[in-house]
Amino acid sequence: MTIADRASGVLRLLDPERAHRWAIRSARFTGKRGRTTPRDPRLSHNILGLQFPNPIGLAAGFDKNAEIPDAMLALGFGFVEVGTLTPLPQDGNPKPRLFRLSADRAIINRLGFNNEGHEAALERLDTRANRDGIVGINIGANRNSDDRLFDYAAGVRLFAPEASYLTVNVSSPNTPGLRALQSGDALTELLSVIAEARQAAEDECGRTTPLLLKIAPDMDDAGLAALIETAMHHHVDGLIVSNTTVSRPELKSKQHKTESGGLSGPPLLELSTAMLARARQLAGPDLVLVGVGGVDGAASAWSKIAAGADLVQLYTGLIYEGPSLPRRIVADLLRRLEERNVKHIRDIRGIETERWAAAWPR
Repeated sequence: MTIADRASGVLRLLDPERAHRWAIRSARFTGKRGRTTPRDPRLSHNILGLQFPNPIGLAAGFDKNAEIPDAMLALGFGFVEVGTLTPLPQDGNPKPRLFRLSADRAIINRLGFNNEGHEAALERLDTRANRDGIVGINIGANRNSDDRLFDYAAGVRLFAPEASYLTVNVSSPNTPGLRALQSGDALTELLSVIAEARQAAEDECGRTTPLLLKIAPDMDDAGLAALIETAMHHHVDGLIVSNTTVSRPELKSKQHKTESGGLSGPPLLELSTAMLARARQLAGPDLVLVGVGGVDGAASAWSKIAAGADLVQLYTGLIYEGPSLPRRIVADLLRRLEERNVKHIRDIRGIETERWAAAWPR
């Protein structure tokens, strides 16, 4: 355990939101220090037209306001996703709204897209122009917006020139009505509006920015199949599977387990990985899938890739395992490849899709 890991353990003695702010401030001063992202040809590959040095990414929600993407890349992440960003600043839901379930190494949050808005983030992102490193931007809609489709289109138009890729977040459980955008005519209309905004951005900046859709694990098989069909029809490049869950599997923690909001961490691993595997079955081999939910080490990251993921993201695991986690996962993945005489991480993608998909409720 590193000094930084021990320091992160001390932060867990603080209120969760206060600890998070301290972590952001600390990363501003200590996260860079000349460290580079681990690079090994066995883990590096081209996805979405981007060269990922390794498949381990930081999920949206940690760096909501694009304050420290380069500091987080320096921790060893192969890519970082900032946001969720809404057009206007908003405070989010009333506090308390973030709860540790320490016995489960899990989190329940009902933050509600608290962020400083598009303009503040854009100003920060402009300062890192021409820097190396893959930084995705996660966009959402304001809670009280009169036109949520406009909010998403505005995010695409504004951030397409800045982003390595864009993620459309329609799966947070903490903004009332947001998840309704995942299905039926609402999803079709949203993706049509986004396609127009994406084309306009491409005409202006001269590049096509990859587009991902982040989805919730709380849907049935028919809903997942319909979502994938609609997403592929509208040329979405990939899915992030998945956001937090409003379901409550068996939990060890007695305190906070009945709080409302989205549950993340190891209790989400089985559900999100089964959904990922089923998504791979439904989508076929070409749609990019990013596996999220319960990743806290090389074993869970390996499971995501074996279930069908091209890339993996984590957030809650960082809270409990400390800032050395991404480098430890990278080192352990390489060790696993050597032990199994596997030449490249892509060679394990989908080797356990059938097994994991069997756990998906249909």
